[in-house]
Amino acid sequence: MREKSKMETIVYNAKGQEKGKMELPAFFNTEVSDVLLHEITTAYLNNQRSGTHKTKTRGEVSFSGAKPWKQKGTGNARAGQKNSPLWRKGGVIFGPEPRDYYTKLSKQKKKLSLSMAFSAQLQNGNVMVVDSVKVSEVKTKKVAELVKNLKVEGKKVVFAVNNDADFKLAARNVENVVVENVKNINAYQVLWADKLVITPEAIEILKERQA
Repeated sequence: MREKSKMETIVYNAKGQEKGKMELPAFFNTEVSDVLLHEITTAYLNNQRSGTHKTKTRGEVSFSGAKPWKQKGTGNARAGQKNSPLWRKGGVIFGPEPRDYYTKLSKQKKKLSLSMAFSAQLQNGNVMVVDSVKVSEVKTKKVAELVKNLKVEGKKVVFAVNNDADFKLAARNVENVVVENVKNINAYQVLWADKLVITPEAIEILKERQA
């Protein structure tokens, strides 16, 4: 997919006031492919699965191997063992077995899908650039005040920032707020957000990462 021309966006301060404008890197204006984003999202969710589901076959359930009753003369249907899948607490036919759901993705797809994810969120008006999210104190109320000032609403507000341990710790108990290190963020996490807050510093890091 080709990248289109660059664009500008408003930069806000911590009080939610317009501070100025900045030019966004070209990857923010990448042509979006729903097919690729669906593939990336599915792969990410698959890779979160533990794959430890398991049922017991008739050879694994704890039952005696003795025949329940004699073959003929009782009036009952023929039965060989109590571990039969037809019996209560018997084994399971073709039940799930442990498996690895890992889906491998190429570096090119990961890189391109991340550009598409940011572009899609920007087109939908879900990206907000804030000059800084530094907190004076490592307190939950500081992050809550920031969220209130920025007027970012949604069940999932993601702050994509550079490695900021204090901010991440302060935001830990703020409802609906998630802090992600922009160096590790992936396309699924970007698309998952109802609102995405990012700093100019984080954008520069992304620019180098997506170059």
